[in-house]
Amino acid sequence: MPVIKRLFKFYINSSIHVAIAVVCLTGLTFLEFNVNINKDLLFFTFFATITGYNFVKYYGMAKFYHRSLSKWLKEIQLFSFFSFIAMLYSAFSLSMKALLIILGLALLTFLYTIPFFPKNYIDKNTKNLRAISGLKIYIIAMVWAITVVLFPLVEANYTIDNDVVITLIQRFLFVIIIMLPFEIRDMKSDSLKLLTIPQQIGIKRTKQIGIFLLIIVFMLECFKDELVLNSVYTLGVVCLITLLFLIRSNINQGKYYSAFWVESIPVFWVLMHLILF
Repeated sequence: MPVIKRLFKFYINSSIHVAIAVVCLTGLTFLEFNVNINKDLLFFTFFATITGYNFVKYYGMAKFYHRSLSKWLKEIQLFSFFSFIAMLYSAFSLSMKALLIILGLALLTFLYTIPFFPKNYIDKNTKNLRAISGLKIYIIAMVWAITVVLFPLVEANYTIDNDVVITLIQRFLFVIIIMLPFEIRDMKSDSLKLLTIPQQIGIKRTKQIGIFLLIIVFMLECFKDELVLNSVYTLGVVCLITLLFLIRSNINQGKYYSAFWVESIPVFWVLMHLILF
């Protein structure tokens, strides 16, 4: 059991689970738009997500404590390095226009993490995009949405039409919604300067906003030019499950309530789509 627990902890902390969630949403895009699944792109997306997330999560820790890193963090560093190599290898199979999108997202991730603002440009505590109050959730949602919708369709030379734009908006809102349980969980540890949504308006109103956004996500499906009933049913069930997780989220939620169960929703989504179609 200790070995299983250690492996599971590594699975979560090394961002493998979130990478699987991103790959599932990317695969969902291929399925919904009837585009041949590009395995090389999914491979790239998986390792790019691990590389990007671990860079954001552990950059500061590795920078300031590089001489006394714990064993688990060294393991994650090594895993992230090999993931980075795998990402570079798979990048050779992608088109230049798709890589330009990824380059833009990589730059945004870099600016999100690395201090680049001149001293006292905004205020003395604002050194990168991550430190700008209230911006975090929207940057992450935008990166996810572009990665799982625009990136695969551009690579597939799919015309960016009305349905693509709607799907892009849906994914953007969906990611914001599934991040709300994380922000509720982190209220007791986040700096008040971050001005997360729960910090600004409280837990109850945060959940109300999440419910409102879920309704928008579902209603947007009706504005697509190609309305597929099975897709509507699938989205409806996913919205209902997401709603339940959102309502039940609280500051004292279980350790893996958000990090595993909430982030498993995209996995369930793509599995349900495969079953119904």
